[in-house]
Amino acid sequence: MPSKLIQILFLVAAVCTTGWAHARLPNTTGVDLGADFVPAPHVVDIASLGFDALLADYYWLQAIQVVGATDVVSEETASHLGKLIDVVTTLNPHVDHPYRFAGVWLTHSTEQVDTANRLLERAIEFHPEEWRNYFYLGFNQFYYLREFEKAAVALEVAMDLPGAPAYLPRLVARLKSQQGDIDVAEVFLRQLVETTLDESELARLESALDEIEIEYKARHLDRAREAYLALAGRDIESVGDLIHGRFRVLEKLPSAEPDAIPRSLSRGSIWEIDPASGRIISSYLGARYEVHFSGFDRRRFENGGGVGRKAEAGSHPEVNPHGG
Repeated sequence: MPSKLIQILFLVAAVCTTGWAHARLPNTTGVDLGADFVPAPHVVDIASLGFDALLADYYWLQAIQVVGATDVVSEETASHLGKLIDVVTTLNPHVDHPYRFAGVWLTHSTEQVDTANRLLERAIEFHPEEWRNYFYLGFNQFYYLREFEKAAVALEVAMDLPGAPAYLPRLVARLKSQQGDIDVAEVFLRQLVETTLDESELARLESALDEIEIEYKARHLDRAREAYLALAGRDIESVGDLIHGRFRVLEKLPSAEPDAIPRSLSRGSIWEIDPASGRIISSYLGARYEVHFSGFDRRRFENGGGVGRKAEAGSHPEVNPHGG
């Protein structure tokens, strides 16, 4: 039998078989079946018979439908999504956006964030020059897991890659200071100042060093405040109490502005107690030198929470490179 005829007969048989199979498929889609019906990635990989990219596209469309089919992505829905993205990126690890898509939604529990980070690490393996993968990984580490040192490492890689935003070095420095290691942050910034040729970037780095200088002073006042409390048996009512009255502990207050600032550029800044946080701050910056969270997430962390929230508008960290 001619080979051409054999090919035609085989094609007709395949079409008939496909039609027969489709006629018997239930109306319930893969999306409706839920996470329990998502096959293990290695099983799909073995059964793909060379059609890895095609199957990856199929499961990627399912992942999009999972998110698009609901107004609120629940923990169960996010777990379903995570399994689908794991299949997608196993079949075709060279995809790009699906990794970060998972990173956005897998945030309801520590286990989900760990899954998201594992996927982002796979993204880094196959896309080592994409700064956004390191950024998403670093974001998860500091925001959901509170692993500030790991976050700083990831973002430090990201900041040297093409397309990375200019504020990343300052964010890295803030993360390095988050656990009180402000000395490391200062050294890091000074190293960047020595190697930076761009004038605008140099100005931003020097401004960050000014912020660190003010933070040093604020921490000095924190220690004085603790001494005042121990001596007086009560907290200060204003920062001026540290240098006035019976229980004063300082001869004078440090300048609330960078020491190197010209007198003509002085803002007349003062030290004050922030009514919201109760901390000593300089009006020059209006905040302490650290990563700033929204009120919602700061309360969540103070109550011992990490991950485990539903994504909602306005709950992302307020990464402010100017300290405000």
